[in-house]
Amino acid sequence: MSADDHKAVVRQWIEGWNDPEAPPEADHRARGYVAHAPGVPVPLDSEGWTQFTAGFSQAFRGLRLTVEDILAEGDMVAARVSFRGTHTGEFQGIPPTNKEVAFTSIEIDRMEDGKVAEHWFELDLVGLLRQLGVPMGPEA
Repeated sequence: MSADDHKAVVRQWIEGWNDPEAPPEADHRARGYVAHAPGVPVPLDSEGWTQFTAGFSQAFRGLRLTVEDILAEGDMVAARVSFRGTHTGEFQGIPPTNKEVAFTSIEIDRMEDGKVAEHWFELDLVGLLRQLGVPMGPEA
């Protein structure tokens, strides 16, 4: 597959969250898929990733993902992704605030046979937590 083909798969994988008619996100994962989540010492397998992402979809009603930029070289794809939703469910022990939030992520994917085999991401968790009213800084 070409770099453009890989970008198309990753775009479908990410933006598929927004369309209930789209193929499930799991359909874009390769056999043996692993995700590297910040602060999680062991890579997540496919089931672990499903549980991890369910926390976001349950906590943020109407969560929409937008690929802002996407680049590819060889079997690697990098994307800058924005997220928007409303905090209507518990998130990391924070009760619902009903606040609209917007945060970003940088994601890198290694492709294998037209699917995402390995996923790394860095999420602006500090920015998200600030929007939810969590105190930050030395005084917190």
